[in-house]
Amino acid sequence: MQQLPIFVNLVGRAVILIGDGEAAEAKARLVRAAGGTLVNERAASAALAFVAIDDDAEATAAAARLRARGLLVNVVDKPALSDFLMGAIIDRDPVTVAVSTAGASASLSRALRTRLEALLPASLGPLARAILSARDAVSARHRTPSDRRRLWERALAEHGPLDPFAALPDPDAAVAGVVEGTSAARPELLVITITSPDPGDLTLNQMNALARCDVLVVDGAVPTPITDRARRDAVRLDAMPEPLPQGLTVVVKG
Repeated sequence: MQQLPIFVNLVGRAVILIGDGEAAEAKARLVRAAGGTLVNERAASAALAFVAIDDDAEATAAAARLRARGLLVNVVDKPALSDFLMGAIIDRDPVTVAVSTAGASASLSRALRTRLEALLPASLGPLARAILSARDAVSARHRTPSDRRRLWERALAEHGPLDPFAALPDPDAAVAGVVEGTSAARPELLVITITSPDPGDLTLNQMNALARCDVLVVDGAVPTPITDRARRDAVRLDAMPEPLPQGLTVVVKG
């Protein structure tokens, strides 16, 4: 990972924008959409700064001035001069997905965004808001963090009642139904036979299972990139436990 992806809260905060033209207007729209206030370089304080100047020398000088004030600076279309980069954005408010290639290719970022955007239904944003609204009800009915984790992991799994990749006609009703359901632990077992060292060849269901497993059993020579996809705090064993413990046990066979 060449850069740390972060999401900055700009609501009510000042953002410097230097430059004009189409590129500057595009950044202005993003800042306003995120709740930020655009100011010029003379502003006393700001959260971030954008430079949209075509001339390399002028852009470099502007970035240096702003950086000397302790600001993080994005120079449009000049990743080598930037402290942070803007990825290609998918907006399903409040869900935001951003794709970056660390400046290697904006066209590749846009192509990935287009493909990913087609996978994310319009109901994704309302689903996130419904889950947030149900937080108190979930805490009251499902008392422990483990209970709540199991509840949401089962519901949000592929083909689950809250599958985020499936269009939901009524997210509030779907979430309410999940909250009234059970979060009790039960023994579950999934066996994954590895046919490739590339984790990209895992199915979505397999990746989801690895990400939420309680116990990971590694049987044979399994490549590290595969086991790295498992939940970080899962118990790791080299033999099948007897009896099968509560929760999800994933056996990965090499």
